Amino acid sequence: QLQLVESGGGLVEPGGSLRLSCAASGDGLDYYAIAWFRQAPGKEREGVACISNGGYSTNYADFVKGRFTISRDNAKNTVYLQMNSLEPEDTGNYYCAAGGICLVVTALDSAMDTWGSGTLVTVSL
Repeated sequence: QLQLVESGGGLVEPGGSLRLSCAASGDGLDYYAIAWFRQAPGKEREGVACISNGGYSTNYADFVKGRFTISRDNAKNTVYLQMNSLEPEDTGNYYCAAGGICLVVTALDSAMDTWGSGTLVTVSL
């Protein structure tokens, strides 16, 4: 059974960068599309980015385009989210999830079956 574990979160100043990792165990990650989500305090969860199982297709929420990059290394069973030019509004718990396909960002979660427990990102002075 596939399990996902996120890492790489932490405290960073505005304008800084972080790279999140989503490591899989229990099954080969290359069968799955992988998405990143986030949930800020008091707000609903929202889709951030998604990458197809082969890595040939990606899509992003408008609010991260040009700043975040999703990538994968199937040989390492890991998906990454490189986050640059971070803003205080990017603060939240970041989750990765696995599913069959990448739908449009606003409907990403409906195609995801397996979720990690999250990693906290705090952007603050």
